[in-house]
Amino acid sequence: MMVIEAAMDDIARRIGEDPLTVRKRNFYRPGRQTTHYGQQVDQIKLLRELVEQLETSSEYWARRRAITEFNAESPIIKRGLALTPVKFGISFTAKHLNQAGALLHVYTDGSVMINHGGTEMGQGLHTKICQVVARELGLDVDEVRITATRTDKVPNTSPTAASSGADLNGQAARDACVKLKQRLFDFAHEHLYKDQGLDREEMRMEAGHLVAGHGESEQRIPWGELVQSAYLNRISLSEKGFYATPLIHYDRNVGQGRPFYYYAFGAAVAEVSVDTLSGEYQVERVDILHDVGDSLNPAIDIGQVEGGFIQGMGWLTSEELKWNEAGRLISDGPATYKIPTYGDLPPVFNVKLMEGHPNSMASIYRSKAVGEPPFMLGMAVWSALRDALASLADYAEAPRLDTPATPERVLLAAEELRSRYDSARLERGAP
Repeated sequence: MMVIEAAMDDIARRIGEDPLTVRKRNFYRPGRQTTHYGQQVDQIKLLRELVEQLETSSEYWARRRAITEFNAESPIIKRGLALTPVKFGISFTAKHLNQAGALLHVYTDGSVMINHGGTEMGQGLHTKICQVVARELGLDVDEVRITATRTDKVPNTSPTAASSGADLNGQAARDACVKLKQRLFDFAHEHLYKDQGLDREEMRMEAGHLVAGHGESEQRIPWGELVQSAYLNRISLSEKGFYATPLIHYDRNVGQGRPFYYYAFGAAVAEVSVDTLSGEYQVERVDILHDVGDSLNPAIDIGQVEGGFIQGMGWLTSEELKWNEAGRLISDGPATYKIPTYGDLPPVFNVKLMEGHPNSMASIYRSKAVGEPPFMLGMAVWSALRDALASLADYAEAPRLDTPATPERVLLAAEELRSRYDSARLERGAP
């Protein structure tokens, strides 16, 4: 990703175009939507629409003009602007890891317990799984409890990685709920509504009730009463669920296949100010629009996008690894390894989720993963730093800027550009 985004910037400077224009020319489009490993990219219109929305909401072109004018008048402080998109494939590329299990128990008082194979590490996975169970059983989310992930409950768990925790475990939990619901519907049809002529296929769970029929013939049984009746009639109130991601395959020997079930998209606009005499810089504003399909929980997903972006920004700007002559890592603590902190947040930080574009694949409620894709949006900051430095060369070239782009590296890049282009101006007799 870094290599191709650098190429987009370099091409733009060479041909005198805005980098965003070059990026948009290279989007997937009808007739050119196959990856180098042979997978067809679905929802190709989504990325273009997403970027166009972000262009408008972030006022990209007006700010671009203002920044260009500012840089022409400011010899020391230079501003930079960049919009970088992301297309991120979702699935483990090791096919066997794309599976998950869940264990569902309903107790005679109507309480529900779910256990699944995903690890909660602050990303809100347990909350999303509880929401899935509550939605399937027509209950309030507060009525669903979750227990700690343990392999004596759900065995052979895959890592909670590859942004797949909610996708895999949510589907497994839903599978368990669907199986249990069908059993309860069969029981209700046979024992509770047998003489009322109600259609088994029209039964549904909603608002804490099993509902059968419509209109005047509608019948409702409270969840607790249904569960108690099922127990007294010796109907199992426990179920296991399982899910394996369909369609994916990949031949590593030839580098061809469909390693991803779907793609998540996103884009970020970053604006920076750079002191070209010291290399110090500030991220002034960030605008993000990210695609999560039909979000399972917008509040959680926005938090994931915000956190992922800041983490990615730190990876590309401050988190520098250093070793001494003996080969020992010396950037091994918070005094020497600089992760981003609250003070590094941009003063203006606008994050929105793309709406109206459910996942084209049958993911859990047509949602999309939101763990790793926003991490790559941090590239917008690195690209914006290159944009600011390019103004020292009248935007004729994008400077090399290794990552992490620490103030030291930014300063070295600025000095190298300034020395070359100042010398060239003097030779031409320019001021």
